[in-house]
Amino acid sequence: MIPFVDLKAQYNTIKDEINAAVLKVLESSQFVLGDEVTAFEKEFAGYCGADYGIAVNTGTSALHLALLAAGVGSGDEVITVPFTFVATVAAICYTGATPVFVDINPVSYTIDVNQIEKAITERTKAILPVHLYGQAADMEPILEIARRHGLTVIEDAAQAHGAEYKGRRAGSIGDFGCFSFYPGKNLGAYGEGGMVITNNPEYVRTIQVLRDWGQERRYQHILKGYNYRMDGIQGAILRVKLRYLDAWTDARRALAAHYDELLVNSGVTTPTVMPYSHHVYHIYAVRSPQRDTLQQKLHERLIQTGIHYPIPVHLQPAYADLGYKIGDFLCSELAANEVLSLPMFAELSEAQITIVSESIKAL
Repeated sequence: MIPFVDLKAQYNTIKDEINAAVLKVLESSQFVLGDEVTAFEKEFAGYCGADYGIAVNTGTSALHLALLAAGVGSGDEVITVPFTFVATVAAICYTGATPVFVDINPVSYTIDVNQIEKAITERTKAILPVHLYGQAADMEPILEIARRHGLTVIEDAAQAHGAEYKGRRAGSIGDFGCFSFYPGKNLGAYGEGGMVITNNPEYVRTIQVLRDWGQERRYQHILKGYNYRMDGIQGAILRVKLRYLDAWTDARRALAAHYDELLVNSGVTTPTVMPYSHHVYHIYAVRSPQRDTLQQKLHERLIQTGIHYPIPVHLQPAYADLGYKIGDFLCSELAANEVLSLPMFAELSEAQITIVSESIKAL
């Protein structure tokens, strides 16, 4: 079998360092936040080219707290895309604000910058672009629109660890960058984790307080906060893994290039790297009008695949109250019907990619 992702293979390459890092936390008994989390905040923010990092328990919490720190609340609107994981939209709803959708660019799968301005109203407070599959959204037009209208830009970089836009790391370009360290991510914890990065020190204190029950100091609650703290063990694990991230990214990019080469004239459309982008291939997603048949045939050949994402958020039953319908965002809907994620992880072999590619061509 060729797995879609193999977390055990990665662990086996760094097992001794991980085990030592975890043992260090156990011996220190700093199980929630603590020195390892503080160190990881500094290291990851520095890696991204940002001044500050605030570690939290999930990527969803990172989005939620960034929105709150930006002053987003009931009655406000936040512009984002429907072709994303549901957490992007859920975080907006947590604040009491209303998600307003803009369709994706059919080539990059990120927000269509030409449609943003017409979605802005007097209630719009922020723009939340999603860096999907490991490729950054087109940030310069987004920032220009935001500055002209006085809007905050919050980057959903949950799939974009190390990705770049015109030489700048994803997450460091807008007012906030929000990351997930879910285990399957390019930089994944052994559990849950997330982080907000920013260059604005005023936001830092607000998010630090909000993540820890709204406490300015112990038992003094100045805000209605949340239990969004990162565990010390996850901070320690992520510090170890961060040292390998660039090498893993290089491996992903080389494997993606191998897929690109082998899938020429295969009947599927391979990912397009935009001219401004340094793609890190969290997901290697191809497109086919016969996606479901292709996935089933690969499954029969013991090749695991995924679909990211089969139903855009505007058509999810949970968000029917937003009032959207089939046909409102055609590019997102077509992508949802056609994308197929092939196996992609740094330890994948070229031989395995050859098997996957030849299997696709044979179908």
